[in-house]
Amino acid sequence: MSGERPTERHHAKPAKRLAFPNPLLVVVSGPSGVGKSTIVAELSRRHPQVVPIVTATTREQREGEEDKVHYHFLSPEEFQRLRDRDGLLEHAIVHDHWYGTPVDQVRGILAAGRDAILTIDPQGARSVRALVPDALLIFIMPPSIEDLDQRLARRGSEDGEERALRRRNAEAEMAAAGDYDYAIVNQTDHPDDAVEQIWEIIQAEARRDPPRRVQV
Repeated sequence: MSGERPTERHHAKPAKRLAFPNPLLVVVSGPSGVGKSTIVAELSRRHPQVVPIVTATTREQREGEEDKVHYHFLSPEEFQRLRDRDGLLEHAIVHDHWYGTPVDQVRGILAAGRDAILTIDPQGARSVRALVPDALLIFIMPPSIEDLDQRLARRGSEDGEERALRRRNAEAEMAAAGDYDYAIVNQTDHPDDAVEQIWEIIQAEARRDPPRRVQV
């Protein structure tokens, strides 16, 4: 599960939302390397109504990542304390590291009348759906598993064995894409198309009758 975006943004003055009276909890999943984080970051930049949730994790911080921007980087002990005080909406082990969704962030964004968007793995998405049945689930697919493998190789953050593991996980995750409300393809070199597809989905779902009732 990865999760990113500037923290504290939900403390800003909420934008007027005349068209969308019911804030949504949007869950975005997809295999590692498919471009989820890039898409969600660009979506929130273009449409400030959508506020990303910053995931907590025990994995090590990578070069170029900022604490509390890309993730809340915690020690295993800090993560355990957060779990013990019911500070996580959900949590799971992914690729041998803990990931979790800070529940106070989710509640703060929704209380401000804005849409909270969470980038998370399918295991976490299932947990969110069980806890929040009206959450909106969107799965991002690569054009092909070969294309995804090439993206992981270009990223260069995993060795061959780790890439092989991520490929196997990706195949299993893609097979479960039918469990989501929507599945879209992130075409190589065209992430803007995926951004606007997600925005159109959010707008349509916000106008749905009967509306989604998100309670966290």
